[in-house]
Amino acid sequence: MRTPDLTPFNDVRLELAGQLADPFLSEALFDHLTDIVYFVKDRRGRYVIVNETLVQRSGAKQKSDLIGKTSEEIFRDPIGNRFFAQDLTVIKTEQPLVDELERHAYPSGDTGWCLTTKLALKGTDGTVVGLVGISRDLQSPGEDASDLNRLARIVGHIKQHLGTPLRNSELAERENMSTYQLDRRCRQVYGIPPSQLILQLRMGAAATKLRQTEDPIVAIALAVGYSDQSAFTRQFRRTFGVSPGKFRVQQAN
Repeated sequence: MRTPDLTPFNDVRLELAGQLADPFLSEALFDHLTDIVYFVKDRRGRYVIVNETLVQRSGAKQKSDLIGKTSEEIFRDPIGNRFFAQDLTVIKTEQPLVDELERHAYPSGDTGWCLTTKLALKGTDGTVVGLVGISRDLQSPGEDASDLNRLARIVGHIKQHLGTPLRNSELAERENMSTYQLDRRCRQVYGIPPSQLILQLRMGAAATKLRQTEDPIVAIALAVGYSDQSAFTRQFRRTFGVSPGKFRVQQAN
């Protein structure tokens, strides 16, 4: 009988990392993905690693034109300022930005929709040293984006009204969509139906409040749409594997 490998997960990772000649080898991989922007930034939001797609989208001639600069130095307002503000928020709070539906820029001056994810990078001492992120295209230049525009407004409405009842029919009606259209577009973009997206946004907002505030759990439950704290606790445990109280303690350590 074969003996299972009991080498700790982190030891395996560290062993391979120590053998790499180039810790940013993924840069070469992302150079071949023309529909994905890839970047690594330092704790001041300055580009350290970029892929060729980002070079082209920015209108630069080569990667060195971007290294050491921030998004607001490269992209015109309001896109550049928004990207830079996102960077600083992720670095300061260590809260990941996951599948953010947002506009990105083309050299022509046009904009298109993408899904952006940014994660904080930590050094060997546990402090944040920067971030890594990707933005995946959802449309090609010139492609009709009316459904994406409407979906973005609906998602914005959801985020601003997490504490209120959110029904698919009412959300769709806000943008003159049928519930079928909303469900189809949401599944195309996020891979889940609107009801699951609402749940994810509520749980994400609750986790952020538990990390960053000392608000009572019952107040957090109300703020994200739960009038029953026990129902909120059950859902939070299903999502994160621990109770809200234990999650808060773990994040504080």
